[in-house]
Amino acid sequence: MATDTQADRINEEKLSELVETSLVDLGATVHAALAVIGDELGLYVALDDAGPLTSAELAETTDTVERYVREWLRSQAAGGYVTYDPETDRYSLTPEQAHILANEESPVFMPGAFQLVGSVAKISPELKEAFRTGDGIGWHEHDDDVFHGTERFFGPSYGAFLLDWIAALDGIDAKLKAGGKIVDVGCGHGAPTIRMAEAYPNSTVVGIDYHEESIEVARKRAETAGVSDRVTFEVATAREYSGTDYELVTMFNCYHDMGDPVGVADHVRETIGEDGSWMIVEPYADDRVENNLTPFGRLGYSISTLACTPNSLSQDVGYGLGAQAGEDQTREVVTEGGFTRFRRAAETPTSLVFEAKP
Repeated sequence: MATDTQADRINEEKLSELVETSLVDLGATVHAALAVIGDELGLYVALDDAGPLTSAELAETTDTVERYVREWLRSQAAGGYVTYDPETDRYSLTPEQAHILANEESPVFMPGAFQLVGSVAKISPELKEAFRTGDGIGWHEHDDDVFHGTERFFGPSYGAFLLDWIAALDGIDAKLKAGGKIVDVGCGHGAPTIRMAEAYPNSTVVGIDYHEESIEVARKRAETAGVSDRVTFEVATAREYSGTDYELVTMFNCYHDMGDPVGVADHVRETIGEDGSWMIVEPYADDRVENNLTPFGRLGYSISTLACTPNSLSQDVGYGLGAQAGEDQTREVVTEGGFTRFRRAAETPTSLVFEAKP
């Protein structure tokens, strides 16, 4: 009598599809490291500035070794990141490729994201142990490239969309133009903090982060940008920062990282002005898990597993909201913290922008 084994039940077509997916993921994994190298060595920028180039010409332009550059170019062309002309044996970037890989001001500039994801995975040994113990891993425990990659990944999109997001809030743009108070909580290296100081010269801006090294970088960024007269940075947590009567409280892609989001909401309510707004920018996510099973959802859940959820679990309460919490869960914790009004004010394909008012 035949035995029903697992092999007997395998659907060969589905198996082939999954193998193909695995091969794509394997290629993407090693490609990410090569994208960081291309960024750091200026290979993408050189192709954009001087291409089409042969591998020898690109190596000469970037003071690198041709044999390495040749293999790198072929890997990039195979991944669709570089364009290859077999008739001339030259490589180039299309305008779209350059927009993603060589233009650091582009809202879809990706090398910073590769830098982030490549570095955040260095915590894997500690994370494996955390899976067994339930312990958290603080944001400050990550490699420095995580902080720099985060700035380079999110900074351009803040530059492109931030003012539109503020304009979508209830009367806040006019208040800030006249002169108001802003506090940016979880500011990191201060990219959005500085952008708001530049856009609203009559207002004062305070950037808050518990990570002292990031605050030191943010202060240098403000000096370079020429806005240190109206923006200050302080080391503090989201439940303890000082000041009151803020017209605008902002949190950019960090609220879900907090161990006590309800307690944070309560503190924001105590520090916000009577008709002020709290702008919460979160990764785009649907309320239903099955609707987040997409390429972006996979990225969101994966980063959340590596960084966001461990950070939350390392703090008091350890709520573990997660980077793909969605609108309903975010509303739940915000209103539990005392806010009476909550709405989606704006969105992009990768961000949800919420406005909460007392």
